[in-house]
Amino acid sequence: PAFSIGLVGVGRGSGYGRVFAHDPRCDIVACCDARQESLARFQEELQLPDEVCFTGYDEFIALDMDIVFLGTPIPLHADEAVAALETGKHVLSEVTAASTVDDCARIYDTVQRTGRRYMLAENCCYWPFVTQWREWVQGGKIGEVFYGECEYIHNIRQMVFDPETGTQRWRAKRAPLHYCSHSLGPILEILDDRIIRASGAGNSRRILPEGDEGGIDIQVALFETRKGAIIKLLRSSVAPRKPAIHYYTVQGTKGFVESNRRGIPGPGMLYAEDEMDDVEEIEVSTVDTSLPEEARAGGHGTAEYALVQDFLAALEAGRKPPLDESRAMDLTVPGLIAHQSAMSGGNWLDVPLFG
Repeated sequence: PAFSIGLVGVGRGSGYGRVFAHDPRCDIVACCDARQESLARFQEELQLPDEVCFTGYDEFIALDMDIVFLGTPIPLHADEAVAALETGKHVLSEVTAASTVDDCARIYDTVQRTGRRYMLAENCCYWPFVTQWREWVQGGKIGEVFYGECEYIHNIRQMVFDPETGTQRWRAKRAPLHYCSHSLGPILEILDDRIIRASGAGNSRRILPEGDEGGIDIQVALFETRKGAIIKLLRSSVAPRKPAIHYYTVQGTKGFVESNRRGIPGPGMLYAEDEMDDVEEIEVSTVDTSLPEEARAGGHGTAEYALVQDFLAALEAGRKPPLDESRAMDLTVPGLIAHQSAMSGGNWLDVPLFG
């Protein structure tokens, strides 16, 4: 095989692990998880010997391998990504890139210095409807886009605060707006744009007062892009809603496209005033039916399979992957800045660009 892979954080790593395991170019040579029981389960699934399965990251990263996949809690991403890059590995990191702007800068600078490749594993950008909408927008079907909207409301209270032990989990420190890439990723890819200013609101804790910043009821952000569009983002990890929802819409000077209020996949709407008398129903799909059956192994439709294909193709060609260290920060930093704004009265703040 062309690539040797090490997986860290096997909870999220298992989906990507299955994609790598199915790919003849890849050989999973090591795995690492701080929890022994999780490690043992994954070790059995991959049939790995004891000597390449670790509970400590330092021992793991000392091994010789081409690629490290990071599926660990976000506060660990920066240290782990930097250590991997500095020991000559390429990095595919779960979202978001890091939990502070300084840590984002560290990752970016380390990629520049080492010349290794880094990609953010933002799977929502790889849903096939994102490609379709991007083609419509870039082709002018709905005119010049001046507004986009995205929502991600998903009740995961038990992953923020453990009611059985009465203790906070790591997501208690992750403000809703910090987890912005599932929402902003598709919108920014569709618009081919970057965010330059942010404002945020939301600091009430009615539902999960024990949940710290991760238990904030809901947060909303407004963003301004380099091309002059406005984007609104709504985020909650505790609000009761069924089904949990990803929602996207873009409005242009000649029409709009939007997904369904019941979430994705499902029907959506498209209206292009130059081509249609009335709105048309469209399919908002997460599965690319042109891909082989094993493409569904990773999860989230065929997104994780398609993402890994892009990452490996970039490595083979010696070029930067699509969601590289610069784009990764486009999808991470706006949420960090918007939360900062929400904690300081909702003032507009500049969003730093990397690269």
